[in-house]
Amino acid sequence: MENMFNSMKSTLINIARDVTPILSETKFREKGVLTPAEFVAAGDFLVHHCPTWKWGTGDESKAKSHLPKDKQFLITRNVPCYKRCKQMEHKDNLEKVVDEENGDGGWVDTHYYADSTITESSKSAGQIESIGGKQTQTTVEDNNDDDDEEPEDMEAFERQEIASNDPLAVTTTTRPSASAITTDDNNAGQNTLQTRTYDLNITYDTYYQTPRLWLTGYDENHKPLTVDQMYEDISQDHAKKTVTMEQHPNLPGTGPMPSIHPCRHADVMKKIN
Repeated sequence: MENMFNSMKSTLINIARDVTPILSETKFREKGVLTPAEFVAAGDFLVHHCPTWKWGTGDESKAKSHLPKDKQFLITRNVPCYKRCKQMEHKDNLEKVVDEENGDGGWVDTHYYADSTITESSKSAGQIESIGGKQTQTTVEDNNDDDDEEPEDMEAFERQEIASNDPLAVTTTTRPSASAITTDDNNAGQNTLQTRTYDLNITYDTYYQTPRLWLTGYDENHKPLTVDQMYEDISQDHAKKTVTMEQHPNLPGTGPMPSIHPCRHADVMKKIN
């Protein structure tokens, strides 16, 4: 039912988009919207300062007359996505309101205290170090008995440094056993981080008169993700609501891709103006 509603809404907006006049006078400071010329200028600025971003042309038959033929939309490729949304569950104790405003709740950093939480966990849990193929566990403690320890023999330390830096010094190494190599090969897949990547596109929306973000996802083998797989990387509070699957206006053959609905983009741009 929700998908049907989104489809009908998208169809109506596309019809309205065709009859909406192209904005010709700047109203950015007043309403937070952009003219096509301002969109191109902002895109040129982004491409100049962030070389990973490029201008795209797309299908010639879908080129928009209000934009230059060689600057139809912006694109950056292979942006890594290491975790699924399920692995980044929302926790109130990690939040901090960083810019509170009257009547609008302000801006919230959802993982503001995440680093301190990780640091405290690592201190309490201890650290695992691998020495000579063996594992030993050490804990971080506040030890005030440093004065009771014997001072290190600096002459022996210097001799050790000289020997380690001597190119003629002979060192011995231990080869891993065949069984160890086999075990490592068998566990290689388990220890490999399965990283997805996304291509990000920014188009100009003539109805909302703002930029609009689109995403195309790929798995670790660079095969396109399915719709359900891409929804795994979107917060469930926004999936199928403010983030919907739609057809890219310049890439008709790519199939539906996630798009962040631009209905509030002007309000956000007006705040950061």
